[in-house]
Amino acid sequence: MTADIVNLSLTEVADAIRKKKLSSVEVTRACIEQAERVQPRINCFISLEAERALKAARKADQALQKRGVIGPLHGVPLAHKDMFYRAGEVSTCGSKILRDYRPNITSTVVERLAAAGAIWLGGLNMAEFAANPTGHNDHWGHCRNPWNPAHMTGGSSSGSGAAVGARACYGSLGSDTGGSVRLPAAACGVVGLKPTNGLISRYGIMPRSWSQDTVGPLTRTVRDCARITRVIASADPRDPTCTTAAVPNYERELGGKIKGLRMGVPVNHYYKGATADVKKCMNDSLAVFKSLGARISEVEVPDPGQIFLLSSTISVAEASVIHRKWLRERPQDYSLYVRSRIEPGYHISATVYLEALNLRTHFLDEFMRQVYTKVDVLHTPVMVMPPPTIAETEPKASGEVTGIVGRITRNTRPTNYLGLPALSVPAGYSNNGLPVAFQLIGRPFSEAVLFRAAHLYQQETDWHTHMPTL
Repeated sequence: MTADIVNLSLTEVADAIRKKKLSSVEVTRACIEQAERVQPRINCFISLEAERALKAARKADQALQKRGVIGPLHGVPLAHKDMFYRAGEVSTCGSKILRDYRPNITSTVVERLAAAGAIWLGGLNMAEFAANPTGHNDHWGHCRNPWNPAHMTGGSSSGSGAAVGARACYGSLGSDTGGSVRLPAAACGVVGLKPTNGLISRYGIMPRSWSQDTVGPLTRTVRDCARITRVIASADPRDPTCTTAAVPNYERELGGKIKGLRMGVPVNHYYKGATADVKKCMNDSLAVFKSLGARISEVEVPDPGQIFLLSSTISVAEASVIHRKWLRERPQDYSLYVRSRIEPGYHISATVYLEALNLRTHFLDEFMRQVYTKVDVLHTPVMVMPPPTIAETEPKASGEVTGIVGRITRNTRPTNYLGLPALSVPAGYSNNGLPVAFQLIGRPFSEAVLFRAAHLYQQETDWHTHMPTL
C-alpha cells in the first residue's frame, strides 16, 4: 500500500485527498515510511519531523471533514531544502555554522505553501551554504543519487532532487543561483524549474548571490511543478525585486497545443562535449516535440562562455560579502571547498563587479534579438554527460575535478545571469542507467509556454513515471 501511495504524483494525491479516497494521515505516514527506508542509503534528509507532520495531517483531515479543502495542496506532504526559514525553527543551510540557527522570520514561499494546505515533512540535505553544484557536504554527509548511490545528486538542492526522486515526498522547494534546482532535478530524474528572476519571492531564505538567486520547485511531473509555482509566485511587498504583474494559472494553461512553436537547438556551446547517450536522449526528445507540431531549427546564441564568467564574478563577489563576518571569525567551520569558492571574491574590485552587473542588460538584449526573434524556446541538455560518481567530483580527489565541475554547470549558469526561465525535464537514461534531462529556456515570464510544451512531452513519454529501486 505504501508503494502505491508514494508513487502517485502530487496532483494525483491532492485530488485523492480532496475526494476522500485517501486521508492526509495515510499519505503522510506513507511518505515517512518511505523516507525512513531510503534515508540510510541516500542521506536526503537533515531533519525528518515525523510526529509534527502526522499531527498536521490529522488537522488537515479534520478540516476537510468540517469545511472542505483549504487549498490546492491540502494535506500533501512536502519537504524542502534546509534554507527556507520558519520562525523559531532550526534552519542549518547545510552548514556547521548554522547548525542550531533559529531565524525569527518565515519565508514567504513557506507561508504560501502552508496557506495552500501543504504539510511540512522536514528539512532536506543540501550543499553547504548552497555553494556546490555536486551535492557534497562535509558536515551532514554527502547526499546520494537514488538511481545509484555511488553517483552525485547534483547540487546545491541535492536533498530535494534525491527525496523527490526516491518518492519520499511529493515535491520540494530548492534554490537556483547557477543551476541548483535543474542539476539535481536532472540527475535524479525529476522536473525542476528555475523561474524568471522576480517571479517568486526570495524573502526569508539564506542568500547565495542576491543578483542571481531564484526559488523553484522540484516535482515528479510538469503538472505538479505548475501547481506549486502557481501557489508560490506573485508579488511580495517584503521582496521589492518581485514582479507585480498578474501570475497565470499555469496548470489550467497546460491544456493548449504547441503546433507551430518555434524550438531552437543551439549550434554553439550547449551541445559541445555531450556524450553519445546524452545526444541520443536529446534527439529522441526533439523527435517527440516535432511530432507534436513544434518547428525545430538550429540557432546560434550569444557566447554563453563569456556570460558564464560574468555570472561567476557576480556570485563570488556577492558571496564574499554575505560570508565576510563568519569567514573572519570562524573560517575553520567552513569546508575547504566552500571557502575556496567564496574567498576569491575578496580579490574582485568594485569596478569589475559593477561592470559584470551592468553588462547583464546588454547581454539580455542581445539574447532577445539574436535568439528570441527567431525561436520561442531553446532546447538544450541540462548536463552534457551523465551524473558522475561522488568520488570523481570529490573536491579532495586527484584528477580533473575542476574540469568535471565545469562541465556540470556550463549549461545552467548562463540562464541565471540573464534572468531567463528554464525547466529541466527527464528525457531518458544514460548507458549506465542514470537519468538524462533536457531544459527548455524561454523568454522572461514565459513559464506557461515551458510548462505546456513539457507537459505535452510527458503525455507522450513515460520517463517521469519510472521509480528507482532502493
